[in-house]
Amino acid sequence: MHYIWLLVSAVLVGVDRITKWLIVSNMELSDTIHLIKIGDKEVLNFYYCLNSGAAFSKLSGKTVFLIVITSAVILWLVFLMVTKRVHRTVYLVSISLILAGGVGNLIDRIFNDGKVIDFIDVRIINFPIFNFADICAVCGAGLLMLTVIIDEVKEHKRKKAEEISEEDAEEKAFDTAEEVDDDDE
Repeated sequence: MHYIWLLVSAVLVGVDRITKWLIVSNMELSDTIHLIKIGDKEVLNFYYCLNSGAAFSKLSGKTVFLIVITSAVILWLVFLMVTKRVHRTVYLVSISLILAGGVGNLIDRIFNDGKVIDFIDVRIINFPIFNFADICAVCGAGLLMLTVIIDEVKEHKRKKAEEISEEDAEEKAFDTAEEVDDDDE
């Protein structure tokens, strides 16, 4: 089962590579293709640009650092999957998505002079331009965070229920002990 999720990651990396290849092959740097407009308002465009940083262009120009950190995270995630330390499907899906996003952008950084190809431009909100690998990484991280939060809430409720049931058991034992004492008198 774990290797299937590694295969899913590889397929998603392939989709990322194809989308980036299509953009680079059909557009010049800084070109825009308008996809969705509502009246005069641009909603969604393809805008071909290069990003030398991480999310929101943070750490711009820190290519070696970004390659090292991304590589370390990728190796750790692959290790978790290959050694089967992660068992729940929702965690495997999350890791698979994060892995695909990391590998997709790492390939760009290594073979594109430290720059990632971005092209999805959502103009209806003021949002950075991104790519398919970013979508994978963000969805995977979001799913992982949501799952961890839900698991923590469930665990908290379970512990609370155990405490209440232990208190009930102690109270019943105390009541039984009092009844025995009353019967002795």
